[in-house]
Amino acid sequence: MTIGLLKEPDGEHRVALLPESVKALVALKAEIIVETQAGAKAFSPDALYTEAGAKISQRKDVLSADLVLGINPPTDAELGGMKAGQVLMSVFQPLSNKALVEKLISLQVTSFSMDNVPRTTRAQSMDVLSSMATVAGYKAVLTAASHSPRFFPMFMTAAGSIIPSKVLVLGAGVAGLQAIATARRLGAVVEAFDVRTAAEEEVKSLGAKFVKVEGATDDKAAGGYAVEQSDEYKAKQQALIQEHAAKANIIICTAQIPGRKAPVLITKETVGNMAEGSVIVDLAASTGGNCELTDNDQVTEKHGVTIIGNSNLASTMPLDASKMYGKNMVNFLKLLIDAEGNLNLNWEDDILANTCVTHAGEVMSSRVKNILFQTETA
Repeated sequence: MTIGLLKEPDGEHRVALLPESVKALVALKAEIIVETQAGAKAFSPDALYTEAGAKISQRKDVLSADLVLGINPPTDAELGGMKAGQVLMSVFQPLSNKALVEKLISLQVTSFSMDNVPRTTRAQSMDVLSSMATVAGYKAVLTAASHSPRFFPMFMTAAGSIIPSKVLVLGAGVAGLQAIATARRLGAVVEAFDVRTAAEEEVKSLGAKFVKVEGATDDKAAGGYAVEQSDEYKAKQQALIQEHAAKANIIICTAQIPGRKAPVLITKETVGNMAEGSVIVDLAASTGGNCELTDNDQVTEKHGVTIIGNSNLASTMPLDASKMYGKNMVNFLKLLIDAEGNLNLNWEDDILANTCVTHAGEVMSSRVKNILFQTETA
């Protein structure tokens, strides 16, 4: 079986496999074809891939491999040139990209979306979302610190005492927890909010205060993801968050609901009430933003507050982000590759079945099917 590794588009510095991960796949008897300069922005030149046992080739050759790997999916034109039965592995964001899913169905391509890996104990080593969220949460705090006119820690100096910065983290998933840990390491006073009651203990264990809004719907069937809340809860949530946000020097926004627009948690009125020089980093920018004034992929200033909209901070740490992504990918591929190095799709494996978006012209993932096509089958 041939595995093709694509170079990512402009603006993306990560690569799906570093040479060390290529070496692991070669050991599984797979033949690896790498697009020339695929790892250049992740500080991995072609020579390292060759040493790892890969063949360097042009993009068209990589796209014709039995199994094609990437972080961002190929262009529409490139997808149109793929053959029925080819396997494509990428981050498709299928819950918010119905047109792409329908295209993959029509092409009869077998597609695996790495952001669709189930959040189970067995699948933890393959969880790309958690890996990239770890990077994003860490980098969000460093980004905020670099834009803030204030120190994070308390200082006792000859010129007097400097009070610590107040940080509010919205969403205590993987990104939020990493943001809390990083802000605490830098010496900030941290508060955090999440609709999931299970997050309270984790937040407190990192030394932060949990901002609790009573009456949240906590759906255990959601696999650890946040779910839509009632209007009554949203009103209480909005009032309490605005109260804490107005006192914060730094706000890190991470709250998202899969397949839906990000909830607006910071209103324009709240931004107007924040102290000038405050900073908001919005990791939910690509799905609308948790801050009402966020512009995706932009750094703006409103009412003296710097608002950074960036949902791809993982790309700004390409070496370690690629290392983590690649290890997740190798662990997943071990489920698909048999002892002879051939493709073996065992649909009895719940991880494979749930990560697979399309196969032989059908939607495989029950999660994708229920969210994208439930109205058509109701």
